[in-house]
Amino acid sequence: MGALADIAAYSAGALLIGTGATAATDVWAIVRRRWFGVVPLDYGLVGRWLAHVARGRFFHDAIALSPRVRCERAIGWLAHYLIGIGFAAVLLAGWGLGWVCRPTLAPALIVGIGSIAAPFFVMQPGMGAGVAASRTPRPALARLHSLMTHGVLGVGFYLTGCAISATHVLEWRQVC
Repeated sequence: MGALADIAAYSAGALLIGTGATAATDVWAIVRRRWFGVVPLDYGLVGRWLAHVARGRFFHDAIALSPRVRCERAIGWLAHYLIGIGFAAVLLAGWGLGWVCRPTLAPALIVGIGSIAAPFFVMQPGMGAGVAASRTPRPALARLHSLMTHGVLGVGFYLTGCAISATHVLEWRQVC
């Protein structure tokens, strides 16, 4: 494959895998809410935080108390999926396009669980929750929920990779 074809194949793989895995975390959020009463993350608040970051303000005491931003919910949901696609790109960069042909669980879990560093050390402190949710009412429980969600992200990477492999979706790029 040429360089341009490689970029197209990596991009298509990251788009499909990241979207599928992120959707898996959304299904997980619905399950947690219905079965366990766990309130899911409000992506409007994520969008609010990101909009404030774009305007130069990274840290907030409590993002919910910061001024609302136009389209914050759309910004948050778009960011949620773009971040998932970005981590799928990390998976493919680390293990290559061959991973899509023969997906294995370990690399998917490494990237999925490893991605917990982003909320622990960037998003949560910026939104006012502290490093690794240290300023929340129940930090250990918040960390456990984050860990489970990022584990689901990893499983989502794997299952989406399996679906792509089984259906030969990326065959047009002669990946496998």
